[in-house]
Amino acid sequence: MKTLFVFMKKEYLETARTGKLVILVLLFALFGVMNPAIAKLTPWMMEMFSGSLAENGLTITNVQVDALTSWMQFYKNIPIALVIFILIYHNIFIREYQTGTWILLLTKGLARYKVVLAKTVWMLILWTFGYWSCFGITYGYNQYYWDNSIADHLLMAGMCWWAFGVWTVCLVMLFSVLTGNAAATLIGTGGTVLGAWLIGFLPKIGSYMPVELTDGFSLLNGGKAGGNYGWSLTVTGCLCVLCFVISIFVISKKQIS
Repeated sequence: MKTLFVFMKKEYLETARTGKLVILVLLFALFGVMNPAIAKLTPWMMEMFSGSLAENGLTITNVQVDALTSWMQFYKNIPIALVIFILIYHNIFIREYQTGTWILLLTKGLARYKVVLAKTVWMLILWTFGYWSCFGITYGYNQYYWDNSIADHLLMAGMCWWAFGVWTVCLVMLFSVLTGNAAATLIGTGGTVLGAWLIGFLPKIGSYMPVELTDGFSLLNGGKAGGNYGWSLTVTGCLCVLCFVISIFVISKKQIS
């Protein structure tokens, strides 16, 4: 266990030295502030465009915004934040291949599964910290300007999107181990998510897919109940475990070179 913590400390120091930790904090803080800011500015923007729209026969009535308007922005923006997060950290395992660091670690007695475990845990810590920081900032501004009580199942909706991000992180680690190539990792991760999204259109299957978890706003506005996401959460959890098990199996069979 001690070697695992030492390796995770190495990950922290590398992330901090390269400036990626600062980028992570700024990224999710920016999105956290942006959600209520866009909602707050919506009436002003509509008023600005009302003149040109009126010339085309369109009339804009008074636009009312509330906490739900801001949470709608949150669920529109968080996919962008996740994509940027993956682009920044997708090579967290691959650089060990490129520099030969992992060979040095293995020859010093570090178990192979601990390399995968440490990398996965560290990425999950980063995602969890970033995501809930963004969520918390949006929540705080929404509470200040409006009232979050208008949103139903707020924590459940947040947990659903966080779980989807966890699955995506596990996919990144899986394809990193399988391919050892940055481009292939991105293509494999993106292709899997896209495939799950397309499968979700099939009747009676969509509610089981991980992408169902991205529809958190339907929980907030009362369109769906929390129980509707039970199966997708279960399937997502199983897929995360499967990704990790396959990663461990593959890394244990890889030839050191």
